[in-house]
Amino acid sequence: MKKVHLLITAGPTREPLDPVRFISNYSTGTLGYILAEEAKKEGYSVTLISGPTHLKPPQGVKFIAINTASEMYKEVKKHFSSCDCLIMTAAVCDFRVVKPARNKIKKGSSKNLILRLVKNPDILYEMGRRKKDKILIGFSLETTNLIKHAQEKLKKKNLDLIIAQKLGRNTFGEGSITPLIIYREGVLKKSAPCSKLGFSKRLLKEINTLTFKKLSAKLSQK
Repeated sequence: MKKVHLLITAGPTREPLDPVRFISNYSTGTLGYILAEEAKKEGYSVTLISGPTHLKPPQGVKFIAINTASEMYKEVKKHFSSCDCLIMTAAVCDFRVVKPARNKIKKGSSKNLILRLVKNPDILYEMGRRKKDKILIGFSLETTNLIKHAQEKLKKKNLDLIIAQKLGRNTFGEGSITPLIIYREGVLKKSAPCSKLGFSKRLLKEINTLTFKKLSAKLSQK
């Protein structure tokens, strides 16, 4: 059997306003980097596509640095055909400025600054349209209606499972995670708060199970 190839995205994206400012979010990339490192230790082939973080890429992992959502979309499309499983831990900005300023925007005399925004590509949705026999895993960080929103994303983006989490004070960085794993068949698996390392180990077990099921289904068709 060939080595299973995981394609992992991590961190935030940055959408420029001008040469010195950008729109972004609070993602630190911690979970994605831990997951990539643990996957490599367990023998997976790993490609990590990451937005800007202060983290050191894990050894032995193919690392691709990006800044914007469009750049991440381009790299995910490029490597998607060779992966067995895409795990989208990245917090991709939903919108970008239509036309970033070439020079620094000055405060001037105006009290307000109006920005024209346009939607970024929905990377996971686009990969879900072309997934075939690949495994797709997404994340849903919510402030309200956790299960409802996560289930909607899972269905819309054609995922195999989604990890839902409610926003808390320690969500970002080294804080703990309280994951709710939802499968496309409707099964929900709740978990007590755990470290991101502990959750990464658990998620890799779930991926092992999904990979085995996919392989078994292929063999049964031959």
